[in-house]
Amino acid sequence: MLIACALGIEQLALRGGRKRRAGAPGPVTVLRTGMGPANAQRAVSRALLDRRGTGTAVLASGFCAGLVPGMHPGDLVVAAETRGPWGATTCDGAELLVRELSRAVPGRTVHCGPLTGSDHVVRGQERTALAATGAIAADMESAATLHSALSAGVRPVAAVRVVVDAPEHELVRIGTVRGGISAIRVLRAVLPAFHEWHRSSLLPRR
Repeated sequence: MLIACALGIEQLALRGGRKRRAGAPGPVTVLRTGMGPANAQRAVSRALLDRRGTGTAVLASGFCAGLVPGMHPGDLVVAAETRGPWGATTCDGAELLVRELSRAVPGRTVHCGPLTGSDHVVRGQERTALAATGAIAADMESAATLHSALSAGVRPVAAVRVVVDAPEHELVRIGTVRGGISAIRVLRAVLPAFHEWHRSSLLPRR
């Protein structure tokens, strides 16, 4: 399984969770792609070149901006689909991820719906406009990550993000306020759910 994230702080959180919790059904790589869709597309394509023909499962993770009123920092977002310039990409195992994340991070709200891509940080009225399209959250890398993964071959893909800011809780810098710290702690706890999703993806397709 390849877990792709943009930032060093996201990679550290995911690797920290990996060290604390065993049980992965196969090799797990946490790849830092860098910020933005172009970096994500390039990094994921390069990483999958070394795994050609293996059908490596790819999961985009990290932080996101919540678009729906009532969301809070530390809430989880499971993408039913990602949306980008290439259109919509349907995600695999969204229902399973919602269930497993609720177990892995009890007490946190898990939202499921469309995750839209952007090439910049979403703020203010733009957040409202994106919510009007039906999207529940936005980030810069998930859509590009999943598009690149499927361009390299058929494989399970998914996206799980942690809300770091929301309409009523806009964040200036990650990690400098309570909401950012809360999101980091949640990201450290999601690995068991990712492992269960990976196990499910390895079962024979019916």
